[in-house]
Amino acid sequence: MSTATSPPDAPIRPAGLRRAPDSRRRARSRNRLRNWLLFAVLAGPNIALLVVFTYRPLLQSFFYSTLQWNLGSPTAIPIGLDNYVAWFSDPGTPRTVAITAVFTLATVGGGMVIGLLLALLLNRKLRLRGAARTIVVAPYVLSGVAIGLLWLFVFDPNFGVLSALLRVVGIGSPDWYTDPQWALAMIIIVYLWKNVGYVAIIYLAGLQAVPKDLLEAATLDGASSTRTFFSVVLPLLGPTTFFLSITTLLTSLQSFDIIRAMTNGGPLEGTTTMMYQIYLEGFANGRAGYSSAVATILFVVLFAITVVQLRFVEKKVHYS
Repeated sequence: MSTATSPPDAPIRPAGLRRAPDSRRRARSRNRLRNWLLFAVLAGPNIALLVVFTYRPLLQSFFYSTLQWNLGSPTAIPIGLDNYVAWFSDPGTPRTVAITAVFTLATVGGGMVIGLLLALLLNRKLRLRGAARTIVVAPYVLSGVAIGLLWLFVFDPNFGVLSALLRVVGIGSPDWYTDPQWALAMIIIVYLWKNVGYVAIIYLAGLQAVPKDLLEAATLDGASSTRTFFSVVLPLLGPTTFFLSITTLLTSLQSFDIIRAMTNGGPLEGTTTMMYQIYLEGFANGRAGYSSAVATILFVVLFAITVVQLRFVEKKVHYS
């Protein structure tokens, strides 16, 4: 009977070498725990504020939109989607949507065009360029209510500065306060004056980031300044334009303060956008459930527009 030969003894490693992988594993675990704790300390308060003051009210608004509830009433009746049906079947809804669309397209499109032109001007080597940049941006940081009240005096048909200038050239002042179309135009003008500085300063930052060697190469190739702008500068401003298209669209659809200060949604609801309708239904008419339904519809519209921009428009943006 043969006996099995025992395998040669494995080399004996020092105890310190056997513990090295365990110590490295524990060190990685400690680093991971430290990183999570640092994240919780730095981002935790912001996340908590978002949950409490953004996501919680958003979910509550969804819930309130399914109720027949008057603001301040202790009781509410669940009615499902009746508030949404009432809004879509309201004869005044198409007009409100049209006013919102006109206001948004005019302020976003006009703001980006005027802002880009101002940025091109402020990017030149001009005297008092710093002061000019400050003057352009200053209205953006001012209160919308204060700006609206001040511009009421400018548009006053009897004593306003604008009416006096129009009389000099023999033109009568439009009915800014009584004609719905002129009132909407007045709101658009004031909104552009207030917010165009934001667009200009963002575009100015984009212009200053354009590589100088590309501009010099275009000049050496004999390209005119117009050709250089449309073929070199404007494509390189694609990321800036994409960012501004999202931010200005969202802020325009949510505009409230200037409308409240200047026209209060009138005349004849000629300046009542969806955002202002939410305020009127909730706080003037006391229909909290109906107001929440309109707010939910506006949120869905904003979310859909943002998704479309991120999904399709961003593909045409060149980041290099």
